[in-house]
Amino acid sequence: MSKVYFSTWKSEQINNIGKSEAAWEESAYKLPMQYNEHSDAKAFIGWDGVALYDPEVDVVRLATEYAAQYQVYSEACGRCAPGRWGGRILYDLLDKIARGEGALSDMDHLKEVARNMQLTSKCEIGKTVPNPLLDLMTHFEADFLECIDGQKPSKHYNEEVGYIAKITAPCTDACPAHVDIPAYIEGVRDLRFDDSLMATRQTMPLAHTCGRVCPHPCEDECRRTNLDEPIAIMELKRLGADYETDHGFGFFHPSEQKPATGKKVAVIGAGPAGLTTAYYLALEGVHCDVYEELPVLGGEVTVGVPEYRMPWDKYEKDIEAVKDLGVNFITNSRVSAEMMRRFEEEYDAVMVATGTRISKKVRCDNERPEITGYWGAIDFLDRVNLYVKFGITLTEEQKKEYAIDKEYVDLTGKTVVCVGGGFTSMDVVRCSIRAGAKRVVMLYRRDEKTIIRNTTYEEYHEAVEEGVEFIFHSAVNAIVDENDVLKSLVVDKFELVPDPDGGRPQLVKIEGASFDMECDYLIPAVSQSADLDLLPEEWEIEMTSWATIKTNGKDYMTSHKGIFASGDCEYGPMTIVNAVGQAKRAASVIARYVQNGEITLTDEEVMEDQLRKMRVYDKNEKVTGWLPGLPRQHSEVVDVDIRKVNNMEVNFGFTQEQAISEAERCMRCYYIAMVAN
Repeated sequence: MSKVYFSTWKSEQINNIGKSEAAWEESAYKLPMQYNEHSDAKAFIGWDGVALYDPEVDVVRLATEYAAQYQVYSEACGRCAPGRWGGRILYDLLDKIARGEGALSDMDHLKEVARNMQLTSKCEIGKTVPNPLLDLMTHFEADFLECIDGQKPSKHYNEEVGYIAKITAPCTDACPAHVDIPAYIEGVRDLRFDDSLMATRQTMPLAHTCGRVCPHPCEDECRRTNLDEPIAIMELKRLGADYETDHGFGFFHPSEQKPATGKKVAVIGAGPAGLTTAYYLALEGVHCDVYEELPVLGGEVTVGVPEYRMPWDKYEKDIEAVKDLGVNFITNSRVSAEMMRRFEEEYDAVMVATGTRISKKVRCDNERPEITGYWGAIDFLDRVNLYVKFGITLTEEQKKEYAIDKEYVDLTGKTVVCVGGGFTSMDVVRCSIRAGAKRVVMLYRRDEKTIIRNTTYEEYHEAVEEGVEFIFHSAVNAIVDENDVLKSLVVDKFELVPDPDGGRPQLVKIEGASFDMECDYLIPAVSQSADLDLLPEEWEIEMTSWATIKTNGKDYMTSHKGIFASGDCEYGPMTIVNAVGQAKRAASVIARYVQNGEITLTDEEVMEDQLRKMRVYDKNEKVTGWLPGLPRQHSEVVDVDIRKVNNMEVNFGFTQEQAISEAERCMRCYYIAMVAN
């Protein structure tokens, strides 16, 4: 709820003009009333209306400044006259009125042009920019007429007023890295894969990676969903990156690297968060030394994400793009608390991006790591991927520990049970299939719908095709061993019982439904925790209740000045795109911090946070003006009988014809939002 003076947001009709503030009706929406901790907003104006918080707002200038943003961003596609010229006419006439030179005929012309743009513009930005302008001209006509009749400027026309605007889209807003998705899709449509990739790399350096293994939350908030099916956003992302590397081009960086500043930052961890931090700091001219405990770069994407999902040669190109900017990597380097103390003295800032690489227990009876056959998911995936991607074999000690005779993970004839329900567990079971296991089972406490939401529809159904058995509403009660060798599990069954108070249904054990399951390996993949021994105790860095590093989630500074954290070690196990989004923001903050010692967010970043709170996507919107029923393209995948016995990439990606067809389904849903403060 927001206390407003006036609002038409989402067709809301709140008019508190002439009422005492105590009697003001509140908006039903979470509108950005406070711009930041130092400044209150006076008004918010956007694609779906306008909200005024202060009776003194100059509505004529507000309308003029909003129309001006259409020129600043120039995001109209230019393929229709209303979009190409209409916005210019709106601004010229509004500014004419605001500076005291308007005529009555200008008001009529403004309304006519605005309505024509709403009806005939091809792109969403052309359709929506007139919405709040018409609202203001309708409800505050007297203010416009005062400027016209008196031939005088609007009341704040010549004063300094802060107007902060941002262009967004529902998909962009939903993306944790805030990638300009319509722009990279447009690059594909126009066969300008360089433009597509540079649009991606503005906020997402790992284009190969997130074009393959992203859970694509953007697709959940694609407006095309309200019409037929969402755009295949993730698959279109990889095209620019594949074009760059497949044709042997140099790297298409989003901007020219700035001259060296003389500042340097230590980054702990070379996974997605560490790579992203280093990439954007390097673009700003800040030198980065990246310390990695593993013998290879890439973090959990390298040793955790299987080759069939994320080919190493593709991920390596993302890493090389970071190296291309002069970032220095130091592998086989486990950072200690003593090193951190030294880093604090030697570097201008430190980013901790160590991930979460300790598998958590399933919390059942007789759960003991020393039992042969009990194998943590992270360690299991390490052993599989280090061999598949780099040929690193098992040591004699590891062979004994895992009860494996070969130099690699060979599960021929074995039964594997994994407990989980996310990406890590899905990687475990599908790798087990490829390692030759005769039976692979995933136990999950929730249902099929939830596991799809936790991962993706494609990931789940490909696992089912490959022979993975899923037993839902189940959990391990106890491990049964003989002389510390795993023999079987006692598995409980549950049912969902509705909450009589209307809350979330509760899982209740079904008495008498428990059963025994013989198995050779139990692999817990329920979650991971962070190893944070590198943090000096005397720093007393504040932690979360999940034993991860606490930040405020906006600038990613820890409670110890100069020490930042992002990715899994800050939030807990998360997706790659979430880690990238955090690290991109942190790099932006650090780039300013090392210069002036201050923690600040840009106007762009403040607006990102404000818009995400509001939610740009409206799942109840009835989309009109577009042709429905255009089928979503589906790329070819390797036949199940072929793929389940090797590690070749499962998804071939779009052909050029498919890519263009899919890109043309994009409705280019750019919106403009602006705050006056």
